[in-house]
Amino acid sequence: MVPPTQQPPAPHSHGRLRARDRRRAKHRSTEPTESFTRSFKALGYLARNGVQVSARVTDLASGAELLSVDDYVVMPTASVGKVLLLIDVAAKLSDTEFAALTILDRESDDSVGDSGLWQHLQVPSFPVADLAALVAATSDNLATNVLLRLVGLDSVRKRADSIGLKRLALLDKVRDTRGPDDAPHLSVGSMKELAWLFSALARGEVVDQATSQRVASWLSLNTDLSMVASAFGLDPLAHRGGDHGIQIFNKTGTDVGVRTDVGAVRGPRAGVAYAVSASFTDTGLSTRLAVLDAMHTIGLDLVEYVH
Repeated sequence: MVPPTQQPPAPHSHGRLRARDRRRAKHRSTEPTESFTRSFKALGYLARNGVQVSARVTDLASGAELLSVDDYVVMPTASVGKVLLLIDVAAKLSDTEFAALTILDRESDDSVGDSGLWQHLQVPSFPVADLAALVAATSDNLATNVLLRLVGLDSVRKRADSIGLKRLALLDKVRDTRGPDDAPHLSVGSMKELAWLFSALARGEVVDQATSQRVASWLSLNTDLSMVASAFGLDPLAHRGGDHGIQIFNKTGTDVGVRTDVGAVRGPRAGVAYAVSASFTDTGLSTRLAVLDAMHTIGLDLVEYVH
């Protein structure tokens, strides 16, 4: 595993900030009138101001690279790594001995705060498939730890290896605090691999079609549309059926100084997979808001491309 980059790059040190002209997708009748220039400029502004940025956008139909900004760099991705857990659980549901309705109890060692609903509910148990839905919908940390206790971190790692992922990993269970003996991050990954993974999920090519469809269905429940997806104008609590022809499934990751959004979005004219991450010193609200504003700008370019 390549360790995550620790320091933000100097404005010109990585120098691979580039945006390629959008290529014509097979089902498009006209050439697009704009590229991802706004996204390129927004990320460039962040990089010049000490934020480490990484992004990749690809066309789902042609595989064309639409935007690439240091997409090879391994970044801390917070809860995005939970997608690997969902893939392993979804694949195991094809095994008759691993039933979707198997009831799992929460235990004291699973307890954790922050994101999720289960910690606030009275019910002590959920079926496996319901826990996966909670993880996808609200990034539920308690549900994550219970599922991870069931399948094991080694199983998740082996599944990632079998898919061919080399720069993407779920490193640990969710913890309220991370000590010196714990993994420094919940997960890490490169935007290049994450964009590929979500493209493959959208095409039904991760493990098999049934596994891919399960994962995409769970992720379509995600209520966090605060980053790139904020530009799509969707109801964050009810968007599975699509709206104005836009359909999305995505996973976000949030931690101190980390914002990551990865997804696949389809519109009337095209579909794309995207992966965007920013790592920054979160000492003031202005930097965080600038990061979210840049992600919204990328979302605007995505809307123009797919709609």
